[in-house]
Amino acid sequence: MNVLIVGSGGREHTLAWKIARSPHLTRLFIAPGNGGTSEVGENVNLKDTDFEGIKKVVLDKKIDMVVVGPEQSLVEGIGDFFAGDPEIKHIPLIGPGMEGARLEGSKEFANRFMEKYNIPTAQYRSFTDDQYEEALNYLKTLQPPYVLKADGLAAGKGVVIAETFDEAQSTLKDFFGGQFGEASKKVVIEEFLEGRELSAFVLTDGENYKMFPLAKDYKRAGERDTGLNTGGMGSLSPVTYADEAFIQKIEEQIVQPTIQGLQKENIDYKGFLYFGLMKVGDTPYVIEYNVRMGDPEAQVVIPRMKSDLLEALQAVGNGTLKDYNLDIDESVAAAVILASQGYPGKYEKGKEIVLPSELKDGLVFHAGTKIENGKLVTSGGRVMAVASLAPDFEKALSKIYEAIDQIDFEGKYFRRDIGYDG
Repeated sequence: MNVLIVGSGGREHTLAWKIARSPHLTRLFIAPGNGGTSEVGENVNLKDTDFEGIKKVVLDKKIDMVVVGPEQSLVEGIGDFFAGDPEIKHIPLIGPGMEGARLEGSKEFANRFMEKYNIPTAQYRSFTDDQYEEALNYLKTLQPPYVLKADGLAAGKGVVIAETFDEAQSTLKDFFGGQFGEASKKVVIEEFLEGRELSAFVLTDGENYKMFPLAKDYKRAGERDTGLNTGGMGSLSPVTYADEAFIQKIEEQIVQPTIQGLQKENIDYKGFLYFGLMKVGDTPYVIEYNVRMGDPEAQVVIPRMKSDLLEALQAVGNGTLKDYNLDIDESVAAAVILASQGYPGKYEKGKEIVLPSELKDGLVFHAGTKIENGKLVTSGGRVMAVASLAPDFEKALSKIYEAIDQIDFEGKYFRRDIGYDG
């Protein structure tokens, strides 16, 4: 099979790394890819939202399957583009259409969906930018801390947990003032749920699903979970505070009602579905949906997968996922993100990265990297993830931090406390 992966981040490098190991693969292309994906496939210099360009590559390279990594492409309708084009509609595309992608593309849509299908989540109300006073009055009815979410996509930075009313009011002004453009012209205000965060993942063909291992990621830029929210500074899998009984609750109270709800809404959903969860006591609550694999969670979940990922994706495409056997490694996995100094605020790009010729005990998944004049350089805030499989988290993290010491670029920043609470 010839496969095209759309995207350029750590998630896409992880998917490419795993798919490249399949005996069913003939050629692998990544558009646009990064400095690491070129080691396992062929990069194609295309934006992930250039649907006409992607179509041309699909036809020219005789692509048999398209795997969509980033949310922006899905929310903007790459699934609908393929389904509506007679030349390419027969090619399986892994990812939902625009309607299914609204689960991530609109916080309000997601909350209404959960409300309709009795999926446990926080109480909420949504407000548009001409309802500032109403939003302020609603905030006054809540107890701190306050959760404010930009309705649309904001690169993982559109959620603020405000500790005080003044901070919440300031955040509301920033959102309505266009901090994230159209994405924050509507704001969802939710009650704060006190608990422990974790993430669940499924792959579905629209009727059947396979549940992947749970993971935990570390959102805050600073150690001991301080500082600004980021796209994720590290991750662990499995989650030590989620036993089999709790996982069963996730499946019965959240995963199954979601899949059934999509069917009742006549939304043909084929692809990954990510549940951002909060464990409150012994009850799981959904705090967000994502319509693709997580990042950096993919970097710990996918390496634990012993079975063939390409076979699983084929089963999604032809509706036979029920017969696929998902085999998971009993080892634990951890990942630590190396970021550019200043991330998630302003940071410099173009810093040369020095990698050892061989990392004995670490997997390196690139994100914000590219090849420039024959050199590997930084091109984003989150530069790469160093991951490891081991019998326990202590060994995995020890291997990772040893490997990190062998990687060098100016302004290298990472959290030294990933797993401190695991």
